[in-house]
Amino acid sequence: MSPTDFSAIAAVSSPDHNAERLAAVKQLFPDLFTNEGRLNVDELKKVVDPKLVSETERYDFRWYGKTASKREAFTPSRAALVCDKARSVNPAKAGGNMIIEGENLEVLKLLSSAYRERIKCIYIDPPYNTGKDFVYSDRFAEGQKPYWAQTGVTEDGVKVDTNTDSDGRFHSNWLSMMHSRLLVARYLLRPDGFIVVSIDDAEIGNLLRVMDEVFGEENHIATLVYDKNRKNDARFFSVGHEYMIVFARDKAWLTEHDIVLRVEKEGVEEVKAVFEKLRKEYNDDWGKVREGLKAHYVAWPEDDPRQPLARFTKVDEKGPYRDDGNPSWPGGGGPTYEVLHPVTGKPCKLPSRGWVFSKKETMDENIAAGLVVFGPDETTIPSLRTNLFERTKQVMRSVTFSYAQTVAQEFAKMFDGQKVFDNPKPVGDLRKLFEYLTAPGDLILDFFGGSGTTAQAVMELNKADGGNRQFILVQLPELTAADSPAHKAGFKKISDITIERAKRVIQKLEKEEKAKEPTLFPIARQEELLRVAEDSPVYGGKPQADGLGFKVFKLGKSHFPRVEFAPDPDKTEAENIELLKQYIRDKEATFHIQWERETVLDEVLLKNGFMLDYTLTKRPEFTKNEVFLAKDAHKESLICLDATIAPETVDYFKKHPEPFFICLELALDTTKKWNLKHHLGDKLKAF
Repeated sequence: MSPTDFSAIAAVSSPDHNAERLAAVKQLFPDLFTNEGRLNVDELKKVVDPKLVSETERYDFRWYGKTASKREAFTPSRAALVCDKARSVNPAKAGGNMIIEGENLEVLKLLSSAYRERIKCIYIDPPYNTGKDFVYSDRFAEGQKPYWAQTGVTEDGVKVDTNTDSDGRFHSNWLSMMHSRLLVARYLLRPDGFIVVSIDDAEIGNLLRVMDEVFGEENHIATLVYDKNRKNDARFFSVGHEYMIVFARDKAWLTEHDIVLRVEKEGVEEVKAVFEKLRKEYNDDWGKVREGLKAHYVAWPEDDPRQPLARFTKVDEKGPYRDDGNPSWPGGGGPTYEVLHPVTGKPCKLPSRGWVFSKKETMDENIAAGLVVFGPDETTIPSLRTNLFERTKQVMRSVTFSYAQTVAQEFAKMFDGQKVFDNPKPVGDLRKLFEYLTAPGDLILDFFGGSGTTAQAVMELNKADGGNRQFILVQLPELTAADSPAHKAGFKKISDITIERAKRVIQKLEKEEKAKEPTLFPIARQEELLRVAEDSPVYGGKPQADGLGFKVFKLGKSHFPRVEFAPDPDKTEAENIELLKQYIRDKEATFHIQWERETVLDEVLLKNGFMLDYTLTKRPEFTKNEVFLAKDAHKESLICLDATIAPETVDYFKKHPEPFFICLELALDTTKKWNLKHHLGDKLKAF
């Protein structure tokens, strides 16, 4: 209930005159109130007498819980990620594709070692904080009950509370949730990486401020606007748009390395096919070809992304072109060399801002290439010509038309006509975004996985351009409402929908592949894809698997029990020592009964900096222990999970001190540990 809702007050009690007075003050002096609508007493004191409040003024962004959110972000995780083989799809073809079911802050912490500066693009679509959205809890319990038991729900899912706008910490709750996750996410981005966050008007101001603080306001690249359906029932304006906030990990790094973003103009291949058809049909009658091409353009809707091509209305043997390009230097102060008219031989009229080309030689090259269009004489400033088929790259626009109704229909069709998820993101928008910001071989992370749009966009983009981008999605196992279509269709948790969508996309793409002959990219295109991956300044490596698969992981307890022994004050020192020994024996026995090599390997290697697409190769030179070589794209190590390390294995490392070696702490006695530490130093990791 808002302070101005006097009718609601009267319905349950006598009039609240204090509420009326506060509402009147807020209407007159909104700057005296916090974002949550509470009177800021210090600000009021300043109005009465500035001497009543002593403070050092500075520009700062504060909210209740900010310190706690930062502390929570940097608290280490003791949890583990456990592979769910039953729900994984084509795991042998997964590459680095993963869908992780769990609380996303804890998952981000677990990824922060192995995936630090490995992610090229983070895209998230967090709760918009409309008053009906939930705010994630940051408490992960490692006790006997699953971590979602702390919310007071059954062990089959996670309940999350709505962040109602009547809560006195409405904005603070949301900001704390975002702040902690963004702090950890920043460490995952590569130096040339980007983070993109979807949001609407409810929190865009606060989101920009918290992202300025976490990533640096100098790294704000753009605020993209996605224009959706018009709302004719709106009282004042039809607010039918959303935003995507784009930040670079390090904009200065991008500038220093001369990184520019460009994408293929949509529809160029289509126009090329129409042009060739018309050219053949009219035998190079350029007038008729031009009219035919313009008729083709007219059929495009007003908001069609191909519309920029409709400005190429003139044609000749080089295809459609336009010759109205501005020859002026942007902003003024450009060079003023002479450009002679080809017919009169006299200097052409100079643009008021100077020529666009910094050097006379560059201007001459463009004239020779027929890209400078002269007027009838030197009194007309020349213009620039652009040939559509020669310049197929363009910068992405900041405003895009995107229709939610069509998206919802397409999503429902994927689930047999059932509406199992509200407001799924347009897969086409994300596909274009990832094409613009990433290259083959890049990793894309979405830690508010939702309906799984990111997974679909990545796999469809890979199919379109032959790349092998990989996705990591994280989704809380939030319960679906018992009366919802999703629950009735068998999806008890949102994460079930995330996984099922990715599975159905794979099935669809595999079916399409079987229905046609294998499509081979031209040799030039194959070489380009290889070159992009090899030349990447951070990633490196050649494209690998096709990525039509993914592994499912669940957030769970560590396989390594924590020490929770406490001495009994009523017992003697000797008795307590014996109790401690028995406690250790019991824990060790339980440990060996519970563990499975593969799940323990995932935990150990992830926490030692290995990405979860690592490979294992058994090393035959070790005859007394089972030793494997673990390897990912960036590092390698020998690892052994045997309960005892044999003397022969220790002798091997005396002669070969180069490799890293990971083993169990309990597998080493004092002598073996000393010898290994002596020969391997920091390359020995005993856990």
